[in-house]
Amino acid sequence: MEKIELPERAGWRDKAEELGFTFADMHGEPYWEETSAYQFSLRQIEDDIEDPSTELHAMCRDAVSQILSSEDLMTKLCIPEPYWHLVAESWERQEPEIYGRFDLAYDGTGPAKLLEYNADTPTSLYESASFQWLWLEQQVEAGVLREGDDQFNGIHEALVERFQALFAKGTDLHFTAVANTPEDYATVECMGWAAREAGMGAHYTDLEKIGLSEDGQFIDSEDRVIGTLFKLYPWEDLLRDEYAALLADAGCLILEPPWKAVLSNKGLLPVLWEMFEGHPNLLPTFFEADIGAALNGDGSATKEVAQLFARSANHLATGHVRKPIFSREGASMTIVEGGVTIEQSNNPAYADHPKVIQAYHPLPVFDGFRPVVGAWIVGETCVGMGMREDRSRITQDLSRFKPHFIRD
Repeated sequence: MEKIELPERAGWRDKAEELGFTFADMHGEPYWEETSAYQFSLRQIEDDIEDPSTELHAMCRDAVSQILSSEDLMTKLCIPEPYWHLVAESWERQEPEIYGRFDLAYDGTGPAKLLEYNADTPTSLYESASFQWLWLEQQVEAGVLREGDDQFNGIHEALVERFQALFAKGTDLHFTAVANTPEDYATVECMGWAAREAGMGAHYTDLEKIGLSEDGQFIDSEDRVIGTLFKLYPWEDLLRDEYAALLADAGCLILEPPWKAVLSNKGLLPVLWEMFEGHPNLLPTFFEADIGAALNGDGSATKEVAQLFARSANHLATGHVRKPIFSREGASMTIVEGGVTIEQSNNPAYADHPKVIQAYHPLPVFDGFRPVVGAWIVGETCVGMGMREDRSRITQDLSRFKPHFIRD
């Protein structure tokens, strides 16, 4: 794994604008950045990213059943109790999933470490699936990259196949996101492209324009009944929205399904560690409340968790990250080494949520930037990746998206 300086493509910003990639620069900073790219070997991709991510996803699916069978875990994950049945029944029916993104720490040498799973509403899909592939093709054509250089990127093709596997040709699908959020719209439109290529009808409606028919069905801005809806709106918010009470009787298949609410939650991480302690791709992680109970010996932490914590205590004391169970773009996170806070997010948006404590695994540093691998899951398989980098130890909202390529 190397970071290689490369010339930018002439006129790439004009091309981005033409393609609707209007957020290639954000907040006065570059978001898409191609003066350099990350180079990987095929072995690194296949053995350290692709196969482990597919395995991690299978482990996460195992964790769903564990969580749904435990009132204690459902409570710790802050799933609203009135909707426990909605989440559980969606799993029992095996309502289909479309996609997700693992965020991994990886330096090219050791096992990739799972930082978190964006299992419900991951963005950067367009950049990963489409724009970085265009970059690869054009840089090979220009002679900047070699013939034979490749990219781990079968995301779009996998999405097309996923829609074809799940829905009959001609099925009408609806897609929604919050209005006036270009990054969210790009993700939803990327999904829509795949659905259209798969032979589906794909209709977009701003989230705020979805209504309710007289018989309790969801309808779009043109009063069409919504039978299947892909929503880029997180379950932790939707389950607290007034529309949540209508979901069970609306006759609408929601993508991602309600059971994804237990995976798109950092409370998943301590569950995985308890189930798969010592797995090479996991970091020791605990609910902060369980650590307090184990240290106080008040009996509220189970014997098994207390023993598990004792085995991990030295690792956590060396360095750990304090994360809210609901947090995006690094908000409300703190990194501690040797008992000293070394970095803290300046965005307190999620500070009031319960926390998990995860062992700190430093990101590698290239030219002052720290990259995170985003490994994309479609269905149950890892099919591609995108790279983001930040000067901060905490990957935040001003992180940059970087293209990557494979060379052997």
